[in-house]
Formats: sequence, C-alpha cells, structure tokens
Amino acid sequence: MLKFKLILLNWLIVGNVYGQKMEVVFLDKTDSTRNNYTIIYPENKPYSGLILIIPGFGHSAELTLEQTDLPLKTAKKGLLTVIPTLHDGVFSFGVDILSQKSLNNIVEDLRYKYKLSELPFYIGGFSIGGSCAIKYAQNAKIKPTAVFAIDPPLDFERFYNSSKRDIRLSVNKEPSPENMYMVERIEKEFNGTPQTALRNFHEISPYSFSDYNQTAVKKFGNIPLRIYTEPDVDWWLKERSFDFFNMNAPDCSAMINELNRLGNHKAELIVTKNMGYRKPNHVRHPHSWSIVNHEDLLIWLNQQKKLTTEISK
Repeated sequence: MLKFKLILLNWLIVGNVYGQKMEVVFLDKTDSTRNNYTIIYPENKPYSGLILIIPGFGHSAELTLEQTDLPLKTAKKGLLTVIPTLHDGVFSFGVDILSQKSLNNIVEDLRYKYKLSELPFYIGGFSIGGSCAIKYAQNAKIKPTAVFAIDPPLDFERFYNSSKRDIRLSVNKEPSPENMYMVERIEKEFNGTPQTALRNFHEISPYSFSDYNQTAVKKFGNIPLRIYTEPDVDWWLKERSFDFFNMNAPDCSAMINELNRLGNHKAELIVTKNMGYRKPNHVRHPHSWSIVNHEDLLIWLNQQKKLTTEISK
C-alpha cells in the first residue's frame, strides 16, 4: 500500500508540473518497477496516431520528462504519447530478447485498448532507447510508420571493444565504472565476447560493421529513419579522454550509409553542432536529448504519415 501511495503521489506531482493528463499502466499489477508505460494524453480525440518514446539507459519516465519536452509536444500534436519501462526496469538493455518482448507486449496492449490499428505508429528513443527502437522496427510484424533515434549505440561489437580499450588505457587512474559495467552487461546479454560469440553480436546488434551479410540492416527495409548525432570529438577528448572509437557517431553514419546503398533513401543522418546540453543546469554534453530540433522532427514525422497514406491509396 505504501509503494502504491508513493507512486500515485509521484505522478500527481508530475501532472501538476507539466499540466498534462498522464497515467501509468502496469502490465503486471503486482510489479511497479518494470513492464509498464506512462501515457501522456492529447487534449482532444480522436488521436492522430501513436508514438513511443524510449528513455536512455538508467532513465525513468520522470527523468526523461526532465530532460526533454518532446513527449509533451507530440501529445499536443494529437499523438497518444507513451514512455515505456521494459523488462529490467530503468536498466533494460533494449536490444535483448526480454526487452524486445516487453516492448512488443506494450505495443499490442496499446493498439488493443485504444483501437489504434489504423493510425500512424511512430517509435524512437535516446541512446540505448534509440537502439531499442531500431531493433524493434527490424523484427516487428507490424512495421512503424517511421523511426527516430538520438545518438544510439548500434554496433555492440564496437561498443564492447571500445569499452575494453578504455579500461586497458586507464593505467594511472581508475577505469570508468560505466565501462566496467557495460563490459560485464554486454558479455551477459550476448552470452560471450566478440571473440567467443560473434554470431550473437551480429544477431542482436541493430547494426554490425563486421557482418558482411548485413543481416540486421536488411531487416530494417525501407522504413523511414532519422538518426541524430553530435560528434564533438574535441569535447569527448577533453572531458572524457574519448575519441571517435568511443563515440556512437560511426555506428550511426555506417548504418545510414548501408541503408542508402541498399535502396532506403528515406533513411537520413542528422549531424548537429553545439546543440547538446542537459537540463536542468544547461550543462554541455553532446550525448543529449537536446540535439533534436523538435519542430523539425514533428514536421518530418507528419510527412511520413502523408507519404504512407498516399502509397496505400
């Protein structure tokens, strides 16, 4: 009962702050930590479509709303806006089987409850949330109208090797706890390392540079896709001692390039400059929600809806 009261109070506060009608829906009524979704309702019906916005690793719906007002803007445009919390709660890895199954269950629950099967369906996210959205689109039976991803890690072989390298280079200081955690987590989720389980890395990663068969890329097909990245290597070198090998930009550009070469000319890379700042203190960080121009993204999403409608006629 205490847990329920705390959750209820938390969301009443959020509702008062943002002035939007919100609701948290639990697929499992006995577990409030995972397999649930936060709905932000448009002011009026009928809804113009459904959009899922997936948080970054370790981020709750509350933290996502603190970092970006994109969900509020999509709701104001008439989209039923949903922020999912997947199988492992805020620590869901996004691309793994259980996360994808959880996401699929949430999508099915939404489409059934709100009679959305005939409406446009968009999905996107930040960081691993973007990886999750792309992975979902690759395997979904009902394909999204359009997908967007904000600086997502896509090639987990590269991610693993860069984290291991950073640990190795940390001779005179403690290795980054994040890199230590990610190495262990990737080995767990991929059941090995690139040296012992390369096939798993090709099957699970949304993109793999070393997969000459382009298995994951080909699964994405011709779905419209926007990937945003801000490759400020000077900032990464100065602030984190990272270089291009540690950044997600190579994954993002490589996947878009291969999709374009395979004939998907609706896949595009948006490279930004000096837009990455984190709230609430406006702290500079190129890996941020803020690299997205919300109005431009909303225009693009609406264009994909119109194109889909025209093609189906």
